Amino acid sequence: MNKREIKSTLIDYNSLAELDSKYRELIQKAKEAAEKAYAPYSKFRVGAAVLLENDVIIQGNNQENSAYPSGLCAERVAIFYANSNYPNVTIKAIAVTANTEKGFIKEPIPPCGSCLQVMLESENRRQNPIKVLLYGEDKITVAEGIKQFLPFNFNKEMLK
Repeated sequence: MNKREIKSTLIDYNSLAELDSKYRELIQKAKEAAEKAYAPYSKFRVGAAVLLENDVIIQGNNQENSAYPSGLCAERVAIFYANSNYPNVTIKAIAVTANTEKGFIKEPIPPCGSCLQVMLESENRRQNPIKVLLYGEDKITVAEGIKQFLPFNFNKEMLK
């Protein structure tokens, strides 16, 4: 038997003021996107904003459907839009947040497994880590790449 230990590094910030202005703007765009989400069933509105290498910011939000699971998460809406409209431009960062009827969440939420896998594919496609900023009113969690969330991940090498 061999034992392996897999570690991830996440950094928590206490306020937006601790972040670079570009990342503060990205989080603001994610918050704006969350406000426009279509979430009549869960009332859990998620917003994502993707920063491209050319400084374009793409917004996405969750789109629910009464025929579950026909909806789509905010992260994938934004990533798919970015990759389809800017196929040769690297994604530098993504910010994600959510709100409910009580306001914006206090603690950051991680992307779901499907979103993480899509984000990892985009990261691998350009061979460039995507910075992840998860916003909550009380804390902002930052990761320097998707592998911080998926250290043991499925990839194209496994398809051979």
